[in-house]
Amino acid sequence: MYRNDELIEKEQSNYMKNAKEFLGNPQKLKDLLNKVIHKATEKKGYLGDAWDKLQLFVDLVKAYTKGEYKNVQPSTIVTIIGALLYFISPIDLVPDFIIGLGIFDDAAVIGFTLKKLSKELDQFEQWKSTNTISQENPLD
Repeated sequence: MYRNDELIEKEQSNYMKNAKEFLGNPQKLKDLLNKVIHKATEKKGYLGDAWDKLQLFVDLVKAYTKGEYKNVQPSTIVTIIGALLYFISPIDLVPDFIIGLGIFDDAAVIGFTLKKLSKELDQFEQWKSTNTISQENPLD
């Protein structure tokens, strides 16, 4: 593992501790997903490819929470929630108020999570291509 990956994994693990609280709390999870969607929409121009990955993460969490998609480990959902918590946090490795750079570490965490969970995310993408996921507000 590269030094940057180690740094990202360490930083993300701090958020994963809090992520477990979201699994049993639909309202808290809905609020998180709404915050992610709001921030991602605001920062879309800076996110590049990470925009699509964020949407995939949100869709997976929604489908899992609604019971529509079950072919995923709870630990995967916790890892994704941890990445989403990192993404919305204004204070992380590179604070969001640093214009242009503040989103860089967020995109790195998204990319790291994608790489770490690529097999399960690929399976979900295949499932998603043949199933419809509600695109309204998260968890509605």
